[in-house]
Amino acid sequence: MFELKGTLSLHAGQRHLGGLDRIELLARIGDTGSISAAARAVGMSYKGAWDAIDAMNNLSDEPLVTRAAGGKRGGGTQLTVRGQRLVEVFRAVDAEHQRFLQQFGAGGDASMQDLHLLRRFMLKTSARNHLSGMVVAVHRGAVNDTIELDMQGGQRIVASITCESTRHLGLAPGRTAIALIKASSVLLALPDPAMKLSARNRLAGTVSAIHLGAANAEVSIGLAGGGVIVAIVTQGSVEALGLTEGQAVLALIKASSIILGTTD
Repeated sequence: MFELKGTLSLHAGQRHLGGLDRIELLARIGDTGSISAAARAVGMSYKGAWDAIDAMNNLSDEPLVTRAAGGKRGGGTQLTVRGQRLVEVFRAVDAEHQRFLQQFGAGGDASMQDLHLLRRFMLKTSARNHLSGMVVAVHRGAVNDTIELDMQGGQRIVASITCESTRHLGLAPGRTAIALIKASSVLLALPDPAMKLSARNRLAGTVSAIHLGAANAEVSIGLAGGGVIVAIVTQGSVEALGLTEGQAVLALIKASSIILGTTD
């Protein structure tokens, strides 16, 4: 006999964003106005908490958490109205979910083979950046199509994919899609009106965080509208560009480096 247990979790397409722990993180940010205090309260690292918030902000229709200009120590973070509503709805649904499990738990044996099969259906991707947008244009080609996505904040992403992929995904204006972008495919540059580049995508933003490694650096770029895109560059590039938090920067991405996905 199997005992049925389960927890409610947040997903965006095939990407797992977390469950009650992430919701508690949001709730603690709302209570304290501090992401460091919220992270300690739920047992997360400071960087892990920001990674979680960036992931949820990227795939939300509007930001859940924003950086506050004021605060007890002159700065901090704050939960938006959208974030507050998500916390309330998640907690209400989780309560109903737990009641359902209690009622359903006596329903009989479950097949372990079937459970493993269901797990195989839940694929994950190694692409660091997952940005949600709406298809606003599909430009047909002989072999490849060019797909334009509008993201939160008004910036646009252009992807080049095969015609067969366009048909398979059912991409058309008004359809929501997820842009998958490896962090190593994101190049960084300082804004310069005279600069000429072949990259179709030039996303304007500001450096929100820099995490240095042994040889490379992870640079998080805050985009207009609350989204975040992460780039992996060498430490030499960080020094050559003089990157610091709060600095204006461009995230450059070739259209061919973007993979598109849908959730249905």
